[in-house]
Amino acid sequence: MPDDRSELSSLATQVEELTARVAAAGERLDQEPTADAAASLFEVERALRTAGRALDRAARQLG
Repeated sequence: MPDDRSELSSLATQVEELTARVAAAGERLDQEPTADAAASLFEVERALRTAGRALDRAARQLG
């Protein structure tokens, strides 16, 4: 199980880094005429944050 926890920790780190990159891209595009793309990226950011919390929860459940 330590390998499983390590894997989940690694995945959580990757999701966190990807979340930051997506958020930064959204911030750059958050103006006309690219505001719609920014809104989509902010939606992705929210989904990634949810995924990160789920990974953290799974890791805690492994003990």
